[in-house]
Amino acid sequence: MLQISTKGRYGVRVMIDLASRYGEGPVLLRDIARRQAISEKYLWNLISPLKNAGFVNSFRGAHGGYALAKPPSEVSLAEIMRLLEGPLCLVDCVEKPSGCDRSATCITRDVWEEASRKISITLESITLAEMVEKHREKEKNLPPEERR
Repeated sequence: MLQISTKGRYGVRVMIDLASRYGEGPVLLRDIARRQAISEKYLWNLISPLKNAGFVNSFRGAHGGYALAKPPSEVSLAEIMRLLEGPLCLVDCVEKPSGCDRSATCITRDVWEEASRKISITLESITLAEMVEKHREKEKNLPPEERR
């Protein structure tokens, strides 16, 4: 089974959480942890690469916390996934053909390359702003006690 790691899944959730509060000021990690049901300790491991890559700004002081560095409409899911997961390739030989002596004649490599390309195109086409809007639409359909 192909799977995205917990780091990738949770990282996207963190970024969507921050995007949903874009322009409202810094957000505390403990609040994100509570809303997303992710341990605050784990969030510390996610926020650091996001901050270092320029996706997130940190603010110190009494009103400190974290906020998106760019508008949600300017951040794609592909950017986040590449940062947290690495190349969006299904198999290593797609990214590094020289690593396999069969890559020049391997017909399955062509399939994996095309599938990887389509995954990348799909994730590039989806922004955090779109994800926030989709989340808000889904929440409208929930009973009030289940909304976050």
